[in-house]
Amino acid sequence: MNAAEIQVGVARYDITPEMGVPLDGAISQNGVVVEIHDPLHVRAVVFYDGARKVALATVDNTMVSDSIFDAAKILIENQTGIPGHATILAATHTHSTPRGFVGLVDNLLHEAYLASLPRKIANAVITANDNLQNAAVGWDSLEAPEHVHNRRWFVEKSAQIRNPFGKAGEVVRMNPGRKGLLKPAGPVDPELFLLSVRSDSGLPLSVIGNYGLHYVGGTKRGHVSADYFAVFSEAIRSELGAGETFVGLMSNGTSGDVNAVDFSRPPEKLLPFQNMKRVGTDLAQRAAPVVKEILHQRSLTVGAREVVLKLRVRKPDEEQLAWAKETAAPTGTPLRLTRPQVYAKEILALADYPETVDVRIQAIQIGELGIIGIPCEVFAETGLAIKAAKVFPATMIMELANGYHGYLPTAEQHRWGGYETWPARSACLEVGAEAKIREASIQLLRELAGKN
Repeated sequence: MNAAEIQVGVARYDITPEMGVPLDGAISQNGVVVEIHDPLHVRAVVFYDGARKVALATVDNTMVSDSIFDAAKILIENQTGIPGHATILAATHTHSTPRGFVGLVDNLLHEAYLASLPRKIANAVITANDNLQNAAVGWDSLEAPEHVHNRRWFVEKSAQIRNPFGKAGEVVRMNPGRKGLLKPAGPVDPELFLLSVRSDSGLPLSVIGNYGLHYVGGTKRGHVSADYFAVFSEAIRSELGAGETFVGLMSNGTSGDVNAVDFSRPPEKLLPFQNMKRVGTDLAQRAAPVVKEILHQRSLTVGAREVVLKLRVRKPDEEQLAWAKETAAPTGTPLRLTRPQVYAKEILALADYPETVDVRIQAIQIGELGIIGIPCEVFAETGLAIKAAKVFPATMIMELANGYHGYLPTAEQHRWGGYETWPARSACLEVGAEAKIREASIQLLRELAGKN
């Protein structure tokens, strides 16, 4: 297909929760919403090449279940014609939100919050489609290594801990403190990728950032915040001198083992929300001059592919189940659970999971840019491997896209142990899942690029 004049539409939609909605996660116990520090949004961009449309949207949430995203995609397709396989919807992974995860807590306010999400997510994409206009699109990237640090470390034997199941011998710890450190257990991806859209008159219309930083945090208990993702989105507007119709986005790259803490240095004393503002503002200030120099194109083709992998769940064995039943807190326990009690609850939840789950991997093409969506917390080394395949001249990877299936350690990382490998709803896939997802992602890009 020959390239055609590209049209792009942008929009954002408020999804800020009500007071009292639980903020608890599968592992975390965060209480309920008591204050809104900054609002939450869905930020959406639709691309139309005259024949086909693709859509990208970020959702200010820690994670969102497949069923919620699937329901949103049905609404989107019914009102815009954009098929589900051509729409990547991705949670940003800010931790200061209610979790968009079905079946997590038994609470009427949480259920009402979940029920509202499909329509609100869809509204952002539908409005972006309504706002289609002639545009020009380009991309570039820069290195920003200062804010990304692998949070998994090999530690000396004296610094090793027993896992929640009472087992010793794990050589890697997540967020290990400053004592007994040997070396990080994996790399980071320092690339800040920038996808820029200008209006037909040359004014900034959108910038989609993509950065492999889990989240920044440093918030107050019970306070809602979109974290550095929103700070960047608003700061890039200011840096570019863009108008009110401009929509900035920051999507989460492959950062399942990456955060903003450098454990090789003494800890900083920071005020609440200070670091997320610092990181988001710094990235926007560094991105703006790069965006201004991007060569934007008016003629581009778009395309999309997807594959659904059937992957095994790490179901508990009889020994784990017996431990969980003995350790679990009594039903209705009002007190904060201990770490073993939390994981006992998770083992019992996994026992009710099916033997396999459907894991949707997507690829979108915009000209010579390939974009991958993976519904997991992907380690940096996996993202780097997908990029290293160089199927397209440029590749962007959005994690926590189109669903949630937990952490995605490599088989080697599983052997080393640590938080991201402990079986739970937040780490439920088979040990071999990473290799299958990585290979499927590269294959989808090859299909889009016509390299099969």
